[in-house]
Amino acid sequence: MRASTVVERSGVASVSLVCQGFLGQAKAIAPGLGMLGLPLARIVGHVDGLTVAEIERDLLAVTLEEIEQGLTQAPQRVMEAVVLAPDAFAARGTEEEIRHTFEARAWSDGLPFVPPTRDRVATFLREASDAAERRIGVLMPAGAAATVLNVAVNGVMAGCRPEHMPVLVAIAEALCDPGYGVEHSGDTTGGDALVILSGPAILRLGFNYENAALRDGHLANSTVGRFLRLLLRNVARSLPGGADKATFGNSFRVVLAEHEAACAALGWQTYGADRGFSSDQSLVTVARFTSGGVVGSIYGRDGEEILRNLGDALVRHSSWELAFTVGFAPGTYRPLLVLSPMVARTLVRAGLSKEDVRAGLFRHARLPADKFETYIGLWSNLVAGRPTLRQLVDRGLADPVFAIDNDPRRLVPIVAKQEHIQIVVSGDPLRSNAYVLASNGMHGFPTSKEVRWPVTDRH
Repeated sequence: MRASTVVERSGVASVSLVCQGFLGQAKAIAPGLGMLGLPLARIVGHVDGLTVAEIERDLLAVTLEEIEQGLTQAPQRVMEAVVLAPDAFAARGTEEEIRHTFEARAWSDGLPFVPPTRDRVATFLREASDAAERRIGVLMPAGAAATVLNVAVNGVMAGCRPEHMPVLVAIAEALCDPGYGVEHSGDTTGGDALVILSGPAILRLGFNYENAALRDGHLANSTVGRFLRLLLRNVARSLPGGADKATFGNSFRVVLAEHEAACAALGWQTYGADRGFSSDQSLVTVARFTSGGVVGSIYGRDGEEILRNLGDALVRHSSWELAFTVGFAPGTYRPLLVLSPMVARTLVRAGLSKEDVRAGLFRHARLPADKFETYIGLWSNLVAGRPTLRQLVDRGLADPVFAIDNDPRRLVPIVAKQEHIQIVVSGDPLRSNAYVLASNGMHGFPTSKEVRWPVTDRH
């Protein structure tokens, strides 16, 4: 679809070949690419589930005719970002009637919400550092402008508090950053965005960073996490059956807040500092993850044994995502390891700094080369032709570390560089657990934005 818009703008007619299951997504993303009515031709069913004979039959009977039709029509172009008017979310009636209207128009996630009345939205806008009409950026696939106003509207709906507005705006800025890749939010593998919060905003706004981190039940963490999904629905218009083609989705992810007091006690740099920010700055980092799981009851005779355990966990939660390490989008895999303060403290007592831990994880989070190649080729078909890691290195699509020799059982790392492993300290300080999240690579690359407070409220 993106290639077709480039070709069309050059004056050459095009038709996008789209598998039948993705027609809704193709139609949903066309306006955001600047084209309405971009010609499409169906590929019946899904090619991976059809025989060659069935594919040939349907290409001749259906696809070829639609290609001919598409090449003789011109799409209507819409070059400007859509700006939602202040009254775009207007509805009248009781709160129950308003909720029904919002559901019918796909403006709600199906859960009860706070109706965004003018007075409530105005209260949120007073906590913002910019005017309501400020354009934060464009959100794909709809091509609609994210503004301070529609951030406030969705913040109200999510149940956030007015004082959360600076965090909500920073999240919108991250989503609008081209480096994040919001246009991939509805991809097949269903990765969902996670907000990692760092800095003084954690204590100032009452975010949970101890017991039951990553679980709902704390207003700030839960409502701000829900806000992100509502913004993607209502402004980006990433909706199931349309632009959202996730096979399996996750529920919205609650905000993960750092346990910065534990980091200070350990002498470890915070995640915010890892991202290049100072300790007096608050920031949100948004990244997309496809899976996650607990590493329970961590035990080891020494620090190295614990690192082996954690490295094994990183490997166990990585499979097809390794295409973001080599071949598909080299060097963009960014797995996240969340350590409870107790585990981090044990590693410090073993004489390990945070960078020692990262280096140890890089050393131990490895798997046999032929298994790596199976994940990215035979079992996922994400890297065409099923090349070996040696061939990918020779083509410049993998770091040389993946081809130190030709032994198919040699151990290779899951990331190209040790700094690609993200580490956050959070959770119950009296539990010996960790949590691993597999990254969706360049389909939601980690993007950080500073939380900016209103000028009259900075301290």
